[in-house]
Amino acid sequence: MKCKGLRDDTVSVVIGGEAGQGISRSGELLGKALMRCGFHCYGTMDYPSLIRGGHNFYQLRASSRPVYSQTPYADVLIALNRESVGLHLGSMNAGGGVIHDERDALEEGLGRDRGINLYPVPLTDIVKELGGPDIMRNTVALGAASALIGLDAGTLKQVVAETFEGREKIIKMNEDAIQRGYTYVAGQDYGFGCCLESGERPRGQWLTGNDAIALGAMAAGCKFYSAYPMTPASPLLHYFASHDKAGGTVAIQTESEIAAAMMAIGASYAGIRSMTGTSGGGFSLMTESLSLAAMSETPLVVMLGQRPGPSTGLATYSAQGDLLFAVYGAHGEFQRIVVAPGDVDECFYLAAEAFNLAERFQIPVILLTDKTLVESNQTTDAFDLSRVSIDRGKLVESWEGPGEYLRYRDDEDGVSPRAFPGAEGILVPANSNEHLENGLSTSSSEAVAKMVDKRFRKAQHIRAAVEGLQPIRVYGDKRPRVTLVGWGGTKGPALEALGMLRDDGVKARFVQVVFMEPFPGGLEKYLKGTCVLFEDNRSAQLGTLIRLNTGYAFKHVGLRYDGRPFNPGEIRDRVLEVLG
Repeated sequence: MKCKGLRDDTVSVVIGGEAGQGISRSGELLGKALMRCGFHCYGTMDYPSLIRGGHNFYQLRASSRPVYSQTPYADVLIALNRESVGLHLGSMNAGGGVIHDERDALEEGLGRDRGINLYPVPLTDIVKELGGPDIMRNTVALGAASALIGLDAGTLKQVVAETFEGREKIIKMNEDAIQRGYTYVAGQDYGFGCCLESGERPRGQWLTGNDAIALGAMAAGCKFYSAYPMTPASPLLHYFASHDKAGGTVAIQTESEIAAAMMAIGASYAGIRSMTGTSGGGFSLMTESLSLAAMSETPLVVMLGQRPGPSTGLATYSAQGDLLFAVYGAHGEFQRIVVAPGDVDECFYLAAEAFNLAERFQIPVILLTDKTLVESNQTTDAFDLSRVSIDRGKLVESWEGPGEYLRYRDDEDGVSPRAFPGAEGILVPANSNEHLENGLSTSSSEAVAKMVDKRFRKAQHIRAAVEGLQPIRVYGDKRPRVTLVGWGGTKGPALEALGMLRDDGVKARFVQVVFMEPFPGGLEKYLKGTCVLFEDNRSAQLGTLIRLNTGYAFKHVGLRYDGRPFNPGEIRDRVLEVLG
C-alpha cells in the first residue's frame, strides 16, 4: 500500500462548489471508498450559514499512515463551479490538478506558472446524456478524480450502492456517472504525480464525532434524546432520529433548548437514560435547567458543541470559547463533570462513560466538543463494546425499610438511594427548592447547610472516579525539548505537528487535558521543557483554568479565533518561533 502526494505522504483532495451541489456527500463517499482501499482518511467541511449558494468546500486527506487533521494545501481540486478555481488555486501544491467542467471556460494557462494542471471534463454533458439531475455532476467528478489518483472505481461504486440502497434507478445512474468520469480521465495522458496504490481492506469505520457520540450513548443504554436544532449539534439529533428503531431510542425535536433540557431531565427522573445536545446559545438557555438537575440530583448528560460567539457569531464554524462557561455556568454551587474528547474514539467511549458518571453521582455531565471535532469525518477501528459497562449507581427497586424511603438521604458519600416513580412502596419526590432528606422544602439554616454539605461530599468520590479515566493523556517524547498543551479539537493537528517537529530534529510531546471539571491533579509533572499552549479561543481559557487550579502560568501560547481550526504546520511554525 502506497500513498504519494505532491507535498508529503498524504493525498489531499478539495471539493468546492455551492451549497446544494452535494459537496459534503461527495467528500464522505470518496473518503469511505479510500478507507475501503486500506487508507487512513480525514475529511472536514467548510460552509457558511446558507441553505443554498455561498462557497462550500470539503477537504479530504488520505494516507497509509494515520491522519488527524486538515491541511491548507491540496493536490487535487474538484471545482464544481468556476468560483472554486479562483478561491483554491492559490493553495494548490505545485504539480496539482484541477478537475472542472469544460463548460467553465477558464483562462488559458491559468496556474501554469506554478505547475498546476487544468483537467476539463464534460461534467454537465455527461449528466445530460445520462438523463440525470444537475447535482450528479459531482458523481461524474468523483469518477474523474478516482482515475486521476488511482482509486479503484469499483470500490466507489460499491459505496454509492450501499448509500442509496433500495433505490436501484439512482444507483444505476450514479454508477454510470462514475464510470463515465473515470473512463474520460483514464483515456487522457495527464502524467499526474499524485497517486494511490490500494492495499488490503481494513476493518474500519468512517465517522464524525457526532456519529461516535450517538453510538456511544446508544451503547450505554440511552433511550431518550431531546434537542432543538443548532449547529454543530444538529447532526446528533439527525442520527438519533434516523436510527431510532435500530437503537431503540426516542428522539424528539423540541420547541426550544429550555424544553429540550427539561424533557431530558423528566425522562431521567422517570428512570430513562437521557441526553440533550446544543451549542453555546442553546446552552445559555439550558443553564437554569442545569441547576434544576443539580438541586434535584437528577442525572443529566449534555453535549455542548462549540462554535464562535458571542451571540450567533459564526454559526457554522468552530471555536473553543465555552470552556469556562461549561465549568462555571448556571446559578448556585454544585458538582458537575465536564469532559472534552479529542477524537472520534474518545467521543464514543467518553459519551458512554458520561452516563455512568451522571447516574453514579446524580449530577450533570457535560460533553464539551467543538464543530471541528463533531462534524469532521475520520477513519477509526471498530469500537470495542467490551470496554463499555453500565453502572446505574445507587438504584433501589422497592423499599421495605427501616423507616421511610428518603430520596435525599444524607449518606456518607453524598449520593442518596435513587428510585423511579412506580417503584413498590416508594414515593419519589423531586424538588427544585432546598429540601429535607425526605424531599420536603425547607429554609431552616441547619437543614440547608446539611444538604449543601451532603451534595459537596460527592466531590472527592467524583475526583477519584475521574482519575481512573485518564483525565490527562500524553503523546510523544518522554524527554521533550518542548511540550504542547491543548484540548478537544486541537488534538489532531497537535499530534501531526509532533511528527513534523521530529523531522525538524525537535523532541516534542503533546499533553491533552481531557477532564476539565473536576480538574485533574498532577498536570505539573508533564509540563517539561518549553511549554506552549494551543487553543481555538482569544483568551486562552484552558490556560486560565490551569492557573486557577495549579498556579502555573504559560509564557507561550498559540491562539486561533477566526472560526477555523489549527493545521499542523501552524502549530509547528509557532513552536519553532518560540524556540527561536
